[in-house]
Amino acid sequence: MVRAASKRKALAETRVKEAPKIESLKLSEKELENEEDLLGNIASSDDDSEDSDDYESSEEEQLGDEEEEEEEQSNEETGDSANSGGSDYESSDAGPSRELISEANEELPDNDKDEYESGDTSDEEDLRNTVGKIPMHWYDDYPLLGYDWDGKPILKPERRDELDNFLKRMEDPNFWRTIRDPSTGQDVILNEKDLALIKRLQERKIPNPDHEEYKPWVDWFSSKVMTTALRPIPESKKSFLPSRSEREKVSKMVHALKMGWRVPRAELEAQRAKEKEEGPKFFDLWSADGDDEMKRRGIIDHIPAPKRTLPGHAESYNPPAEYLFNERELELWHKQSETPWKRKWHFVPQKFPSLRAVPAYPRFVKERFLRCLDLYMAPRTRKNKLTIQAEDLLPELPDPKDLQPFPTAQSLIYTGHSDIVRTICPDPSGQFLVSGSDDCSIRVWEVSTGRCLKIIAAGAEVSSVAWNPSSHLSLLAVAAGKRLLICSPQVGSTEKLTATDELLAVPPEVDSTTVVPERVQTAVKWEQAEGKDWDDGHRVVVTHFKDLKQAVWHGRGDYLAVVVSEGLNRSVIVHQVSKRRSQIPFNKARGLVQAVQFHPVRPMLFVATQRSIRIYDLVKQQLVKKLMTGSAWISSMAVHPGKLVFLGK
Repeated sequence: MVRAASKRKALAETRVKEAPKIESLKLSEKELENEEDLLGNIASSDDDSEDSDDYESSEEEQLGDEEEEEEEQSNEETGDSANSGGSDYESSDAGPSRELISEANEELPDNDKDEYESGDTSDEEDLRNTVGKIPMHWYDDYPLLGYDWDGKPILKPERRDELDNFLKRMEDPNFWRTIRDPSTGQDVILNEKDLALIKRLQERKIPNPDHEEYKPWVDWFSSKVMTTALRPIPESKKSFLPSRSEREKVSKMVHALKMGWRVPRAELEAQRAKEKEEGPKFFDLWSADGDDEMKRRGIIDHIPAPKRTLPGHAESYNPPAEYLFNERELELWHKQSETPWKRKWHFVPQKFPSLRAVPAYPRFVKERFLRCLDLYMAPRTRKNKLTIQAEDLLPELPDPKDLQPFPTAQSLIYTGHSDIVRTICPDPSGQFLVSGSDDCSIRVWEVSTGRCLKIIAAGAEVSSVAWNPSSHLSLLAVAAGKRLLICSPQVGSTEKLTATDELLAVPPEVDSTTVVPERVQTAVKWEQAEGKDWDDGHRVVVTHFKDLKQAVWHGRGDYLAVVVSEGLNRSVIVHQVSKRRSQIPFNKARGLVQAVQFHPVRPMLFVATQRSIRIYDLVKQQLVKKLMTGSAWISSMAVHPGKLVFLGK
């Protein structure tokens, strides 16, 4: 009956299309009766074809009864309209046909309205494209998307550009939930049910909202121990004994692990990851020189024979002229017949006009015999290379416990600087400590208590400080910017402070016979501190042409060497404090100078560049030794009173 109803509906649609013709022809009641009989025959034929299934037949009977009731109601409703019409359709038999026609007219779409205006949300649209479930990108190069049921091509809709998408995003409130159907190329607006499904999938929940994920737990066995068993069946003895089959399986697995036939899962995964990282391996299918071939022949630890050297230009049938022997070389070759290993070649190079003119080689059999004799008589051995680690060449360092006592715990913190501390230097007696910082100041500390005794303003960032090694003076050399400050820390014994002030209070007299070179005059300028600077601790100020990097004292405390950054051939300048004189010892730049040091005992000057150290004799005024380091950059240096030099990288 369902199929009959669908066929009636299709027939009604065709009648709607032919409605003008029906009105013009004024169909008679007899023709309408014939059409009703035709519909009845179709329904009866469909019912007969489905009598095999009892369930379907009963369902169809129920549907048929419902349709008859609907037809009777429609006949009663359309009776009045049929009587008032005054046409051939006044009979009661024409009622169902009019009802079908009216229903078909209501279901017909409006051709003037775009069916995709509000989006394609119909499930029947998926059935229009008959290409099946295939990748739709196969149709990217074609103007169509597929074919409908009639075999007609379905053309691609016009695609919007970026501007259209922007306007649609601004104007269409449903743009955020609009997607493009790949099978039809039309826009589809997702309904609330689809959005809820997508939201549940994003939240990693079960798609069905009606599914009860956490059902109430039914506790069949309570926590209370019962006196009697829950089941009347007693436990068998087999349930208390270990399984024999499981024991055999476990024993086999243990034996396989011991024999190496089975690999643990962690080791197997590591092996697979290593094979995947190494990539595929390729083998020569036709090669017979592998390990399997050697094992088959009974050869263990095979050492291949050395291959003969390939022939060169001298063995050619038409060698160049420089390879041919002259008379003296040919005579020498014949004289060396008793010592053939001294010959340049074991043959005499010859020249032939063509390859066809080359005769047979007379020494061919003998050379093959000697080759086989060497392979047979001369044993081949594999020389094991020594694999020496670099750590093995280094001497073993003693245990730090054996070097105790040495400081192992923090005891004091000197707090006071407001910026980075660049340099420190202890007093020769070990009682005081001076530090320089980027806060443009130097501070004098008492080592034992950590108390700040003196603060001296430097006027620029301090790069280096040095305490005078003399036991009779109390002086500090401070490198701050372009100035070298010779200051009095004003700590220590009164005798030292008095001797220091008397030495630096009055500048020495200038000797008129002494000529100062021009390159020194342009690089250095001496000034006497006065007024407030004197009260702060400044005694002498030496201004340089570039910023200073380091300042170091000589062992006697009278000479002072400084390193000038980017000074080229004037990077090292030596000052004499007592006479207020300066000198530049080097005329050429030997690299970028990083640090200088005086030897504590010997008259030597150590100059460190980026990768080397030059040692100069101050008495002979010549280079004594040059030390090359393996480091890429030397940052600092210290000289031991003996023969040791310490470098910082």
